[in-house]
Amino acid sequence: MKTEDFDYDLPKELIAQTPLKNRNASRMMVLDKETGEYADKHFTDLIDYLNPGDTLVLNDTKVIPARLIGHKPDTGAVIEVLMLKDLGDDEWECLTKPAKRIKEGTIVKFSDELSCKCTFVGDDGIRHYKFIYDGIFLEILDRLGEMPLPPYITEKLDDKNRYQTVYAKIEGSAAAPTAGLHFTEEINQKIKDKGIEILDVCLHVGLGTFRPVKEENVLDHHMHSEFYMISEEVADKLNKAKANGQRIIAVGTTSTRTLEANMKKYGKFTATSEN
Repeated sequence: MKTEDFDYDLPKELIAQTPLKNRNASRMMVLDKETGEYADKHFTDLIDYLNPGDTLVLNDTKVIPARLIGHKPDTGAVIEVLMLKDLGDDEWECLTKPAKRIKEGTIVKFSDELSCKCTFVGDDGIRHYKFIYDGIFLEILDRLGEMPLPPYITEKLDDKNRYQTVYAKIEGSAAAPTAGLHFTEEINQKIKDKGIEILDVCLHVGLGTFRPVKEENVLDHHMHSEFYMISEEVADKLNKAKANGQRIIAVGTTSTRTLEANMKKYGKFTATSEN
């Protein structure tokens, strides 16, 4: 599998820069995997393709405003820090630009109430930082941080909540599970009313989403681990649905790889919290 096999032309004018006023107004392509036929629909048509008894699996991770712009107090050099993984005890794995300016022990200041100190120097821009703050960390981050939008989005996001699913609950992700951005409370209720069960798993999107594939052979690319959780209740319901021959439909790649990784490791859906 060569990276060039995945090349395609996507004109810039076709890349949406701002969200639609209504989340569920987005267009949706429906592909029949058996015949190859496809149809252009709208996201509100999704319910027509779901059947009573189906199980719909969502990723309820919540994006933190993980992009911080600071400077080195000694030189004034501007430093961008993208928080990727909570290592515990106020230490985070981060992607840094320009990384060459950050050595172990380097201080980056974001404001009078927040700064960080580099504790580890990794490859390809990875640094570990111990965050130093005065107050409640997530409240400070909400004020100072920016949503980590993909690099192909150049317009400023006016409302942080638009880069968040309506069902987001558990904070810790460095990017949104974008397939779920089109759901609304109204659509979710219609899905439930049709007799479809909605279950939540959680996967915090990490470095793998931001790291480009540099290897010529895709299979040689090193994938970084991501933290995921499945509750005992959800695991039991998934196993029951599978045993009964009911469809389990994962929303987006994050939900899919959560279920696939769990099944591959344990042979059945199993409650866990792990990388």
